[in-house]
Amino acid sequence: MTRTDYRLFAALALSLSLHLLPVLPDAFTRPPPPPAASPLQAELRPPPRAENVSTTPPLRLPDPPPRPAAPARKAAESRPADAPKTWTHAVREQLKKLDAAGQFYPAEAIARGLEGEVNVLLIIDEGGQVVAARVEQGSGHPILDEAALRAARTLKSLPADAPRQTVLPVRFRLR
Repeated sequence: MTRTDYRLFAALALSLSLHLLPVLPDAFTRPPPPPAASPLQAELRPPPRAENVSTTPPLRLPDPPPRPAAPARKAAESRPADAPKTWTHAVREQLKKLDAAGQFYPAEAIARGLEGEVNVLLIIDEGGQVVAARVEQGSGHPILDEAALRAARTLKSLPADAPRQTVLPVRFRLR
């Protein structure tokens, strides 16, 4: 080999060693072992009370217009004879009609054997229509809570003696 070949070989060896130099120390030295971790400690706490935790936003309604007292009395006096005597009877009859139509108790809840009671806050206008509803206390089963809300929102033409704001207990029981 000639002198030029040695120089080329030396330059190539030097270049290769310089390129491998950053990698080689890691290959020959072991990293220090990580410090021993302290044992993991866990503490079980009771879940928060349902009355302190609110998952539903507060219900906000616009201020109702001033209502005249006379039309409410006329609505009560002009009620047909076959109409229910109180607003609770009207609610019961309307929910029974939904149940008879198969629209009250969800089929999935029946298949899973779910039962419970849902307290629904109702806001009722002067005409006896439900203008707002929300779950105040759930049954523990979201499917029953949603069914109670759907049923409460379908209530119509409630008698004039119906309160403007009330909590309606909706019970789901398997027969």
